[in-house]
Amino acid sequence: MEHFLILPTISTSFIIISAVLVAIGWPLAAKRRLEAHRKVMLAAAAAALVFFIVYVSRTIFDGNTQWGGPDSLKPFYLVFLLFHIVLATVAAVFGITTLTLAFKEKFAKHRRWGRVTAVIWFATAITGVMVYLLLYILYPGGHTKPLIDAIFG
Repeated sequence: MEHFLILPTISTSFIIISAVLVAIGWPLAAKRRLEAHRKVMLAAAAAALVFFIVYVSRTIFDGNTQWGGPDSLKPFYLVFLLFHIVLATVAAVFGITTLTLAFKEKFAKHRRWGRVTAVIWFATAITGVMVYLLLYILYPGGHTKPLIDAIFG
């Protein structure tokens, strides 16, 4: 596997791991297995954080990937990508808020936020995997200049 495919594959794997952990953790809370819920959700948050670190590192040092598919599909892809980016940003803010509420032991608010956050995170994970499939599997694209080179190069 070429170097520019390894990091996107790793980061996408962590999105999937995080979503699976959220799917495991949510019913644990409903069953009142709160210590198991806490551990699984912290692991989900850690997986999401690893994704973010890998993604940002790749953007800074390796660059992003340009759309490699047909020009006729590019506008649809860009709208979809924008939707994913907005969704991911909302999910991150909601996730941090949900975790903060839990740490502050404001569990009634945590439950309300958590339900919404989980659904948004599932949608983010699904669209993230779709972006990965579009950019690296179905329509492999070209790579842009790394951010660090654009700034200092």
